[in-house]
Amino acid sequence: MQRRTFLSLLGATAAQSAFSQRPSRPPNFVIVTCDDLGYGDVGCFGSRAIKTPRWDAFAASGMRFDHCYAAAPVCSPSRAGLLTGRTPDRCGVYNWIPDGNPMHLRRDETTAAALLRGAGYDTCVSGKWHLNGKFNDPAQPQPSDHGFEYWFATQNNAAPSHENPVNFVKNGAKTGEIKGFSSDIIVDESIRWLEGRAGSARPFFLYVPFHSPHEPVATADQYVRMYPEAKEKGEALYYGNVTQTDAAFGRLLDHLKKAGLEENTFVLFTSDNGPETLDRYPAAWRSHGSPGPFRSMKLSLYEGGIRVPGIARMPGLTAPGSALDQPFSGVDLLPTMCAMAGVAVPKAKTLDGVNMTAMLRNARMLRPGPLHWHYFNTIDAPIAAMRDGDWKVLGLYDRHGEGSGGAFDPARDMARIRGQKLERFELYNLRRDPHERNNLAAREKERLAAMSATLDRIHREVRTEGWDWRN
Repeated sequence: MQRRTFLSLLGATAAQSAFSQRPSRPPNFVIVTCDDLGYGDVGCFGSRAIKTPRWDAFAASGMRFDHCYAAAPVCSPSRAGLLTGRTPDRCGVYNWIPDGNPMHLRRDETTAAALLRGAGYDTCVSGKWHLNGKFNDPAQPQPSDHGFEYWFATQNNAAPSHENPVNFVKNGAKTGEIKGFSSDIIVDESIRWLEGRAGSARPFFLYVPFHSPHEPVATADQYVRMYPEAKEKGEALYYGNVTQTDAAFGRLLDHLKKAGLEENTFVLFTSDNGPETLDRYPAAWRSHGSPGPFRSMKLSLYEGGIRVPGIARMPGLTAPGSALDQPFSGVDLLPTMCAMAGVAVPKAKTLDGVNMTAMLRNARMLRPGPLHWHYFNTIDAPIAAMRDGDWKVLGLYDRHGEGSGGAFDPARDMARIRGQKLERFELYNLRRDPHERNNLAAREKERLAAMSATLDRIHREVRTEGWDWRN
C-alpha cells in the first residue's frame, strides 16, 4: 500500500472511531446550496460589499472550508456530482439541462438520498432540481426515483423570477403561483416538512438547493434598501438577493435549534459553482457576483469557476471557528455522509469523492487520489483540471469554440465532447499562487509531465464512461 493511501485510511479510521463515540443515533443531514454564489460574495470569505450575518455566524460556530470546490463550473453537472459522489461527466451530465432536453441523471446512478433512504432515513428535496429536462414526466427519472420520498422543486430556475414563482411541483402536483420569494418559499416548505415529521425516531436527509442568486433575480424591497451605496444597475438587487438568502438560511437554522435537532444534525452550506459574469447574456445585468481573489468565473475551470464558499457544522465533529485548509469537493459529500451514517457506499461504479470525516475533525489527511474536473463548454481554453496537493494542472483545448454556456444539443455537443483533446497544459502552485498568475509549466517540467499524463488518462477514461445522448 502506498504511504499516502495508508495515511489517508489511517486518518479516516481515527476520525470515524472518534465520531462513533457520539450517541448511537444516526446523524441527520441538511445540505444547502446556493446557485451562482461566488466565493467573494460571503462576509467570512472576504466580502466587504454584501451583508451575510447568518453565514458568518454559522462559520464562527462551525468549520469554514477555505479550499471548497464545486463538482463542476455549471449547475446541473455540479448537482449530479454532489448527489452521486462521481465527477459528473461519468454520469453523462455534461452541461446545464434545458427544459425538455433528453439529458438527465440516469436511473442507474446511485444518489446519497437513495442510499440513506435505503438505510431508514426520511428524505426531502426543497428547491431547484435541474437534473432532468423532462421534469415531472415519467419519461425521465424524477426526484422520487433518485431517493427523495418528498419533493418540492422546479426543473431549473424559479419562474418568471424569484418573486411569486409559478413553476413549483410538489410530489408530482403543480402548485401554481406561490406568493413570496423563492428562498423564503423553499425554507418555508423545508420547515413544514420537518414539522410534519416531528416526534419521528427516523433520521432525515434534507437537501435545500436555493435558486438564488441566479438570474432572473428578484429581491424584497427591505433587502434592496440595505444597499443605498450601490451605484451600478442591478447591484443592489444582487447584493440584497444574497442577503435575503442568508436570512432564509438563518431561519432554517433557527428551526433546527428550536426543534431540538441541532445537536445531531450535520449542516453543510455551499454553492453550485462560481459567480455569473455581468452581462454575459442580455438578461444578466443583475449578476454582480465576485470570485474573490480567484481567476475567472462560472463556466471556467480556473479557481473562480469551481472554488466556492463552504461551511459545515456538526457539534462534536467540527470545532467552532475552525477552518479547513485542505481541498473538499462536492463529490466528497456522498462518501462522507455514508461514513457518518454507517452506510456502505456502492462499489459497482467509480466514486471520485472520498470520506472526509478526518478532515472535518481537522485531522491531517492525504487524499488517495487527485481531484479532477471536466467541462467541454468553458468560457476559456481549459476543459480539464486536476488538483493534487498544492499543485493544479489544467488541460487546454485551444479550439474550444464560441457560445460557451449555451444549451446542450446532443447532436452537436456529443461530437465536441468525444472529439476534444488536451492540446497543451498549464501548471500552478495554488498555495503560493492562488490567483493562477504564474504558469510553472516551463519551470517544473518533470512535475508537469507526470501530472499532465495523469490528467489526460483520467480525462479520456471519464469521457469514455459518460453516456452518449445521441443513442
